[in-house]
Amino acid sequence: MNLANKLTIFRVILVPIMVIIPFFNIQGEFLNIPITYWLINIIFCIASLTDKLDGYIARSKNQITTFGKFLDPIADKILVLSAMLMLLEMNKLPAWIPIIVITREFVVSGYRLVAVTKGGEVIAASIWGKLKTVTQMIAVILAFTDINAYGAFLNGNLQGYSLILNIFATGIMFISVIATIFSGWDYVKNGKNLFKD
Repeated sequence: MNLANKLTIFRVILVPIMVIIPFFNIQGEFLNIPITYWLINIIFCIASLTDKLDGYIARSKNQITTFGKFLDPIADKILVLSAMLMLLEMNKLPAWIPIIVITREFVVSGYRLVAVTKGGEVIAASIWGKLKTVTQMIAVILAFTDINAYGAFLNGNLQGYSLILNIFATGIMFISVIATIFSGWDYVKNGKNLFKD
């Protein structure tokens, strides 16, 4: 097994480690942010970096494999959706956001499955797909950094740094949702010929 695939597997292994951190009920804060959030963010950041690194290694060293093509996108989805569901459980994210993300992933996976059965036709990722991935990862990091819930600034109770951070975190998360919707629509639009029969 090559290094790129090992990094992808490592990213998958990091997910359950990230998920169990809240169960340890770690006390204390740093810069007014709970230590638990810091630990989750560190693991999420490391996992996100392996996403960029394994792709770079696979392309630069010609280590692209069928296993990597299969596992890499799945690992990304597991990482982001796990983090979003954790934020949902912590009451920091409304349910409609992960619902939209999950729906998009089911639709895209369905289209890819049909494309394979039609002879391996590949629907290329658009700029929206790349924007979706980047903004989702940044949004999750900001959401764990922000002690307030998504859209809390709309209540008018936040001030100073908390207000700015919440506006920024909410804005990036909203942009990621828009990119998620448009990237899903691109798959539907570009893959409509798959259903001509």
